[in-house]
Amino acid sequence: MSQPVPRRALIVIDVQNEYIDGNFLIEYPPVSSSLPKIAQAIDAANAHQIPVVLIQHVLPADAPIFAAGSAGAQLHPVVAERRHDRVVTKVLPSAFSGAGFEDWLNEREIDTLTVVGYMTQNCNDATMRDAMHKGYRVEFLPDAAGSLSYRNKAGHASAEEMHRIITVIMESTYAATISTDEWVENLKHPTPVASDNIYYSNLRAHGEM
Repeated sequence: MSQPVPRRALIVIDVQNEYIDGNFLIEYPPVSSSLPKIAQAIDAANAHQIPVVLIQHVLPADAPIFAAGSAGAQLHPVVAERRHDRVVTKVLPSAFSGAGFEDWLNEREIDTLTVVGYMTQNCNDATMRDAMHKGYRVEFLPDAAGSLSYRNKAGHASAEEMHRIITVIMESTYAATISTDEWVENLKHPTPVASDNIYYSNLRAHGEM
C-alpha cells in the first residue's frame, strides 16, 4: 500500500540578524554552513509549492536581544527576501505561541512540519515538541539549524553538545531527522520520513541492534 503524500509546511524559526551578526551569535554548526542550507530548503519548498512560514522572535524594546524595533530583531535578508507565505511573531520559544499559527496550519490541512532555523535547543526544540504533542508529523533538518553555548549554575554545555544531543533526542521521539539534501530529494517523490523511537534508540546505545 502506498504511503500518503505529506502535506508539508516549512517552518523557518528565528533566522534573525541577532544570531548572524548581532549580540547572540550561533556557534555550531556555523552560520556559514547552516544559513545556505536554510536558503536551500526555502528555495526547494517554493519550487514544490510547499508553504513557507517565517517565525520571528520579538522582545520588549529594552531587552538586550531581539528588542522590538532593533536591527537584531529583524529577519535576516536570506529568509526575508525569499518568497514566503506568512510571518508569525512570538515572545515565547514555541512557534505555536504565535498568534494564528496553528489556525493557519489547520486551514491548509498541513500534517507535517519541517523545521529549520535557530536555536536547536530552544525555539526549535519547543516547536517540535509542541507539534508532536498536537499530532503533527515533524521533520528536522539539523544541518539547517544551529546552537550557541550556555554556562549557568547548572553547568556548561557547548553549542556542539547541545545541537548534537537535542538532535538525538528529537530523532528518538519527536521528529524525523534528515539532511537538507535528503529532504530536497524526498520532495521529488514525497513520502513520510520516519523517526526512531526511545526503545530502539536505547538498544542501539548498548550495541543490541
